Amino acid sequence: MSPVNQTVQDAARFIDTTLQNEGTWYRSEEVESRLGGALSSYGASVGAVRGTIRDAGTKFKGLAHDDVTALASQLWGQPGPGRRAVYERRLAAVVLLQSRVALLRHSDLTRLEGFIRSAHTAELVDPLTADVVVPLLAALEGADRQRAGVVMARWSRDPDGWVRHAAALATGTPAPTT
Repeated sequence: MSPVNQTVQDAARFIDTTLQNEGTWYRSEEVESRLGGALSSYGASVGAVRGTIRDAGTKFKGLAHDDVTALASQLWGQPGPGRRAVYERRLAAVVLLQSRVALLRHSDLTRLEGFIRSAHTAELVDPLTADVVVPLLAALEGADRQRAGVVMARWSRDPDGWVRHAAALATGTPAPTT
């Protein structure tokens, strides 16, 4: 795998630093408590996350498909060795993907599936599905639509409850019980 390009690294650093600066300790405690400690939190508001992604888009113009998906993956991951993933970084990845969904391809469903499996909360799964997966699926045609249909069928039978939930939201069909 090739190293992430410098622009993506700079964008990730800008987003991370901005989100940390926007956070408050009391919001951080509330988010971590609400999520049951599954994710860490900087305590930045949803508005701050959206504004940060907007500002990053202005500062780092011309991000192509590979840049956007690499940046989303960097934000979704751990901010450093031995540290827990951060809710606001993951929400920033969702907002980034929402804003650039037209760049996504059927092959990105694999990455999105990984995000869904590790989201740990409907607060991330639901907007990721409704605002990224659904419009992605709607834009597909021909063989790409067929391939995505196979993926959605697999998701609907997956042992992971979050993946089944996402499939049900994306396809408008109830998730089968296991």
